[in-house]
Amino acid sequence: MSAKTIRNAMTIDVEDYFQVSAFASHIPRESWPHLACRVEANIDRILALLDAAGIKATFFTLGWIAERYPAMVRRIVGQGHELASHGYAHQRASDQTAEEFSDDVGRSKALLEDIGGQQVQGYRAPSFSIGSRNLWALDVLLKAGYRYSSSIYPINHDHYGMPDAPRFAFYPNGKDGLLELPITTVRLMQKNLPAGGGGYFRFFPYAMSRWLMQQVNERDGQSAIFYFHPWELDPEQPRQKNVGFKTRFRHYINLDRTETRLKALTRDFQWGRMDHVFLGRQ
Repeated sequence: MSAKTIRNAMTIDVEDYFQVSAFASHIPRESWPHLACRVEANIDRILALLDAAGIKATFFTLGWIAERYPAMVRRIVGQGHELASHGYAHQRASDQTAEEFSDDVGRSKALLEDIGGQQVQGYRAPSFSIGSRNLWALDVLLKAGYRYSSSIYPINHDHYGMPDAPRFAFYPNGKDGLLELPITTVRLMQKNLPAGGGGYFRFFPYAMSRWLMQQVNERDGQSAIFYFHPWELDPEQPRQKNVGFKTRFRHYINLDRTETRLKALTRDFQWGRMDHVFLGRQ
């Protein structure tokens, strides 16, 4: 199949620069309300970029952000995009008990539905923090009323990953359960290579990212899932000086190139919302 004939899912994890897990030990949660938010301006840039390309996307949105920027959430919905949940306050699913997780995903779903005025069907765990040790979280999501999750990344990574998970859409507990939509990888030399965006999209040359996604479309015949964050288009964001070299490198590399690469991506592939691509709803 040609990459031009398969529609892929474009997704955005709506969080601000100070909420990333890698900064958690350096930026206390209690300081969040006092920090200058940049998410709204960055989302407006993303909405303009998507509108210019004629693309509808899925916005996995933190409840903490939605509470503070309800008009932004309504702009997302008003422009025809899917509103989905990223939890309330960017707490890793693997750091929560089942009860805490249930409260978090239920609270964020209700909040987003109240603000956005549309059903929230999808969830993405912060830092892809659902894996082999907490697959119970998928049952919790189903009970909370979600239809799908995009929370498992089938790679080896020092902060997340479930490398032995299926690479494409699957039902962990049968077709009456939740549909899991893993972040896209390419199988090469007996390893799964990340091909779904995030920091890898900024680190790899664009030609490599494009080639990886073409392999998924043309060789595997599958739709890819791509994700990025609003802060990845913002090279002017405040710099954290007290973080280690690896964290600093991962977070800040090529921020000034992300928008240009995203525009190329919108031209080189076909895109849609998660629910349209995987649930068949138009």
